[in-house]
Amino acid sequence: MNKWKKIVGVGIASILLTVGALGCSTASKETSSSGDNKAETTGGTLKAIKDRGKLIAGVKYDTNLFGLKDPADNQVKGFDVDIAKAIAKDILGDENKIDLKEVTSKTRIPMLKNGDIDIIVATMTITEERKKEVDFSNVYFKAGQSLLVKKDSPITGIQDLDGKTVIVVKGSTSATNIKKKAPKAKVTEYENYAEAFTALKAGKGDALSTDNAILLGMQKQDPNFKLVGGLFTDEPYGIAVRKGDKEMLDEVNKVIKNLQDSGEYDKIYEKWFGEKPQK
Repeated sequence: MNKWKKIVGVGIASILLTVGALGCSTASKETSSSGDNKAETTGGTLKAIKDRGKLIAGVKYDTNLFGLKDPADNQVKGFDVDIAKAIAKDILGDENKIDLKEVTSKTRIPMLKNGDIDIIVATMTITEERKKEVDFSNVYFKAGQSLLVKKDSPITGIQDLDGKTVIVVKGSTSATNIKKKAPKAKVTEYENYAEAFTALKAGKGDALSTDNAILLGMQKQDPNFKLVGGLFTDEPYGIAVRKGDKEMLDEVNKVIKNLQDSGEYDKIYEKWFGEKPQK
């Protein structure tokens, strides 16, 4: 009897081991196939870009002058878009070998970390907090935070915000800066710049605060608004890559330097902002 129990026990154990091995194999295949649509592969971002023949760049769709979807032709256009295209051209030899994916200030880092995009080129200020999650390129645009108000507004600067409602975008550095500079102001956050500007136009806030270059784009869309207060922060923009991705970071920095050295950067800047960048 004990002999038969032993034989049956060995047989069951053998079956369980076989099923377990098959399960592991299936799980491994499922994990592999689920990552096929991601931007990141085990070979690194640069290799993934070359293998697929396309750069996947996260850009804004609602930020005039930097990344704005034109309803006339459904194309996304702006300074950041042109910089991203220059990176695609350097890697793949053709600026059109690019897939522009919409990001917001709130979604851009998660999308990069999840492998949905290869890089972030989206008016992203370099901060110590963000450096914990991504690696930044050298500065490719210098901006500073300012205020956008209606033309007849009595607000002239940060000192006039006590008791006022200031509109900002979620995930940006603007809210933190306003709370530091004007602690008696009320801060209201919106999902993106389009919603924020619509709220300002609807009178849901007294001022909208973000980087001056972004506000300039809004002002060009609607001349009933004006920029006030000068610059009360320093907002250096960087292009973000996944943490520890030195090969991709070196590639991006190389492109930025080449654009600046060749004078092409100045041409792109002047195309969008109507003047050459201050040196």
